[in-house]
Amino acid sequence: MSLTDCGWAELRERLAKLADLEIADASRFFTIVAFLSLLPDAADREAVLRRWLDFLQAPASFFYDGERALGAEEMPDPYRRGMLLIARATSRAERAWLHEMLDTAASDDVLRTCHRRSHRLKERNTQHACRVV
Repeated sequence: MSLTDCGWAELRERLAKLADLEIADASRFFTIVAFLSLLPDAADREAVLRRWLDFLQAPASFFYDGERALGAEEMPDPYRRGMLLIARATSRAERAWLHEMLDTAASDDVLRTCHRRSHRLKERNTQHACRVV
């Protein structure tokens, strides 16, 4: 795949200005993460990761008793309890990775390297006159 200059600009714009649904929907967000290194500004990448972390840290559940979120320990149905346990483990792993990315200087080095690689790829792609393969 190759993108025109306008296509690259649109991609960077969309990555920098995500809608709430793109943060809250895991499938959409993982698509965003796959292209996040294309954002040239480290502060923009960090802002996206912080929004995701904020979303993950908010109380949530699949099941509620009125306004109160139910935890896995309160769920008598084994399949619903399984859903909650899997979601809890996934959320912990996501938060741990986000903290690692946001808290370490090494993450900036990794992101800069990815950005340089994606920039070189962009330059090669634009040399092919915006041809989509």
